[in-house]
Amino acid sequence: MLRILSNPIVQTHITRLRSEDTKALAFRTLVKEISKILLYEALHSAKMVDTNIQTWRGEETFKSLDTSSYIVVTVLRAGMPMLESVMETLPDIEAGFLAIKRDETTHESKLYYDRLPDCSGKSVIIVDVMLATGGSMCDAIDIVKSKNAQEIICLNIIAAPEGLKVVQEKHPDVDIYLAQKDEKLNKDKFIIPGLGDAGDREYNTIA
Repeated sequence: MLRILSNPIVQTHITRLRSEDTKALAFRTLVKEISKILLYEALHSAKMVDTNIQTWRGEETFKSLDTSSYIVVTVLRAGMPMLESVMETLPDIEAGFLAIKRDETTHESKLYYDRLPDCSGKSVIIVDVMLATGGSMCDAIDIVKSKNAQEIICLNIIAAPEGLKVVQEKHPDVDIYLAQKDEKLNKDKFIIPGLGDAGDREYNTIA
């Protein structure tokens, strides 16, 4: 399932992300804000559980999200602000990390770091700013599936139609929540109009 947000706030944030005048701190802040909105959409019908808490009237029971059934996984490095945003919203959620680098000549993805908790029976939320060719996201989904996750949800800010098609065809059981579908990939497999290199812009590592 693909769900694309239609929200003036999100569209305004994305326009600011596209601007060259948006510096690293503001860029990360905007990514985190959009991530929260994506998370709200993704979990809008999530199962709630009874939670006993101490209130000013004594012990009472209220509904809350069972965060122990979720894991958030980021694809380094651009996805880090997204992971931070999810963990700020759900402080008790477990986190996992994958590092997948794209070969700039072959455009193939290569995994070089895998630090995931036990995913058995869990709902895993994979976060990454951009979905371009779909290669890295498919690799991430394959890894999470190999660890017996019950459900996989992807949160992305920008995606190319070509990459979305690849992921949807290979993993039709995965739900994708997307802030903006862009026009296309160029010959170098960069998203157009895109954001530039999100990781570089987030952490001031632009050459």
